[in-house]
Amino acid sequence: MNILLVDDDYFVITALEKKIDWKALSIENIYTAYNVAQAREILLQHPVQIVICDIEMPQGSGLELLAWIREEHYSVQAIILTNYADFNYAQKAIELQSFDYFLKPIEFDKLTLIIQKAVAKAKEQQSNERAIHEGHLWQKNRKTLLEDFWRRLILGKDFPSSPSSFAAFVEQQNLPYQAEDRILPVLINLFPYDKSLGDNDKSLFDYALLNVMYELFQDSGFSVEAITEFKEYNWMVILKWNHAPDPRIIESICASFIGQAGKYLKCDASCNIAESRTLEHIRKAIKDLLKLNDEMIKHRNRIFWLEQYHRPEAVYTPPDLSLLEQLLNENAYDAFLKETGDYLHKLNQGQVLNMSVLSLLRLDIAQLVYAHLKSKEIEAHKLYTGRTGDQLFVQSLNSIEDMQKYIGYLVSTAAEYRHFTEQPKSVVHEIKHYIHTHCGDDLSRMSLAETVYLNPDYLARLFKKETGISLGNYIIQARITAAKHLLETTQLSVYAIASKVGYANYSHFSKLFKQEAGCSPNEYRKSRKEMAPVPPV
Repeated sequence: MNILLVDDDYFVITALEKKIDWKALSIENIYTAYNVAQAREILLQHPVQIVICDIEMPQGSGLELLAWIREEHYSVQAIILTNYADFNYAQKAIELQSFDYFLKPIEFDKLTLIIQKAVAKAKEQQSNERAIHEGHLWQKNRKTLLEDFWRRLILGKDFPSSPSSFAAFVEQQNLPYQAEDRILPVLINLFPYDKSLGDNDKSLFDYALLNVMYELFQDSGFSVEAITEFKEYNWMVILKWNHAPDPRIIESICASFIGQAGKYLKCDASCNIAESRTLEHIRKAIKDLLKLNDEMIKHRNRIFWLEQYHRPEAVYTPPDLSLLEQLLNENAYDAFLKETGDYLHKLNQGQVLNMSVLSLLRLDIAQLVYAHLKSKEIEAHKLYTGRTGDQLFVQSLNSIEDMQKYIGYLVSTAAEYRHFTEQPKSVVHEIKHYIHTHCGDDLSRMSLAETVYLNPDYLARLFKKETGISLGNYIIQARITAAKHLLETTQLSVYAIASKVGYANYSHFSKLFKQEAGCSPNEYRKSRKEMAPVPPV
């Protein structure tokens, strides 16, 4: 496998040569070029499978080189580098079938993964070309068909329910299984850390994860039939035993995987292992495993066997809600978090935790925090709307750690925003800034209150108290000030200016302008022109 590095910056080329372990990536030869002409010469003279190319170069752009590569029908995986997050560049790179689009400055760990993916893609392309040449493309399709079979089975799609019908279905589909084959499903949950690769680049995370899985799930005792993600960060590994099932092998591999996930993927994991079943009974084993996954509270970095799991009969006994309410009202947020953490720890020790208990606890805690914020005139349901809150809410039932993280988010956000609203000048400054930068938008009390998550009536009272002027009158003054500036500095018509400062009705605008300025908009513009200094002759 050969690679070509193209960049007009000598130091970038040198850094790429020295800071990436090319041997580990199966790269045999590294060619370098400092402009498009040199790159073309190398491509004409040497077989190159991967090109890493800068876009902005003085003697021809990287996109021009990529267009030439496509015109000449070279089988090359191209990784484009650029200093600018320009959509037009990205769109053009996609049109020219670039493998990836990477922003400088270079993060070498991330770029290494991208190159690793490109190498795999190039090898796959070479393999396909050989398969097509030899007339054996069906070998590649076989793996795809098997993965599709197992994925559909995991998702519960279009399969007969009875064991006898299922065995007949497998035979009818010409799948390479016998009724007596013993299959083992392993369900893996992943918990990416904050700011890990899984948190900010899911596709690269999945690629690295699959590499780890296929490397570890290897043994002469079984074959890997499929590895598929059936729900975000929930993966199913399907194994087929080649001899009598040996649980010790699987437990050892799962323990190694948990260690590797923490070390290389920056991610906690748990493994839930079903019983080995014959093919005709595997549907029920998978169904039971999925049910376990939905019901149980997940303990990170642990291994569970389905046959050893006993569903706890948990009855929800709430924490001391009165004490928690008092702690919130006293701004004792750290004490609140300690109290809820101790409560969760006791529940876990007493083996009385399940999804239902966590769900009821989440409801009680959220209601306490929302009521606390409402008493301070803060619109909590709007404050917590957004990607972060929604994601933490969904994940909160996964594990004790996730529930603590969600409660921490609720409380820290409440503490931060309560502190903000207790400084009226900060709130008023925020509203004034918003009015002046959005004077052409809808500026009702409701819309302004939404920007600071406050009750509209409370915001109006607070604004009047701090400024001595009502919110409505301040909006009018800000808009008329903006209109004056436009009348003085532009040739826009008065009608256009009225619209720009938020008034669709010209008569209404003219009336308000005269009240504030003492003259009509046209008279104001004329008077400003008359006052302008005469330019020297």
